[in-house]
Amino acid sequence: MSSPIRRIAICTGGGDAPGLNAVIRATVIAATNLGWECYGIHEGYNGILFPERYPDGGVFKLTRDRVRGIAHLGGTILGTTNKGNPLHFPIRMPDGTVKEVDRTDEILEFFGRRELDALVSIGGDGSLTIAHALAKKGLRVVGVPKTIDNDLDKTNTTFGFDTAVAFATECLDRLHSTAESHQRIIVVEVMGRYAGWIALHAGISGGSHSILIPEIPFNLDKVAAKIRERDNQGRLYSLVTVAEGAKPADGHRAVLQAAEIGHEERLGGEGERVAKALQEITGKDARVVVLGHLLRGGSPTSFDRLAALRFGAAAVRALHEGHSGIMVALGFPNVNYVPLEEVAGRMKGVPLDCDTIQTGRDLGICFGD
Repeated sequence: MSSPIRRIAICTGGGDAPGLNAVIRATVIAATNLGWECYGIHEGYNGILFPERYPDGGVFKLTRDRVRGIAHLGGTILGTTNKGNPLHFPIRMPDGTVKEVDRTDEILEFFGRRELDALVSIGGDGSLTIAHALAKKGLRVVGVPKTIDNDLDKTNTTFGFDTAVAFATECLDRLHSTAESHQRIIVVEVMGRYAGWIALHAGISGGSHSILIPEIPFNLDKVAAKIRERDNQGRLYSLVTVAEGAKPADGHRAVLQAAEIGHEERLGGEGERVAKALQEITGKDARVVVLGHLLRGGSPTSFDRLAALRFGAAAVRALHEGHSGIMVALGFPNVNYVPLEEVAGRMKGVPLDCDTIQTGRDLGICFGD
């Protein structure tokens, strides 16, 4: 039988997302209501792997006062990083080569030394894969799904997604007027990595005329035909929403930085490529707007804020009920528990037969196919 929980730690890893602070607040309040102490780990697992960098030794106590008034704030009071995966940590050898090592045993040793009984890991696929590995080694872990990309499996949605879509939609609303005034093509590139959820939802909501997503390899001649059709109807401007991971049917996706040890590849530049090609094909002036990290910032919407608070409370509830190695997942009407092994290493793309894509087609939106 597991020993009773007295102290838990919380970490936030990967890219930031609106709602992280709301999860932290709910977790701390729910835990302190049970008489547990809470500690925050600096910058993912960096506080544990590099405690000498921090005056408090890498972790600090989270009290009700420390998390007061943070639920509406963007970012994370713990800090985060998407580098230095402890499962594949890059170490430079004396000969200059880089070798990957597994440092998860150091994390377990730290938890034992500091008498931390459980971990609430808030993050995306990478963070939950690490959480799954720690759970298999015996640490009590509950994962909380976070990503603006909405590409985590087994949860209806992730917090951060609704906020990103809302902001992207507002940007598209604003771009209609300037595109129409100048009779231009405006290409809007949004985040999402290898999934097209943000582009799809924002593109339809914001009235885009073409939407290009990773799940549907595109042909720009089809997009150009849609633009000419609008011109013939007297609608002399067009908005094209492009997911950063979209790629042409006869080519490859745009990459700003190739993958290397300790770093995933950085996507970006597809919007620029699409704008340049459409200008050449149609003869119309084309401009590109890259929303980038603007989608990650700002206060969470009420939907994301409530989802985050529900997740934080549910994570503590799950630990109190004796669960470990699970992720709290948003269902309707309840939060469910899903084994981490069913989530780690999996990505949820946009289903090609989903109602949202069909809605776009019914509205006459071109997907480049």
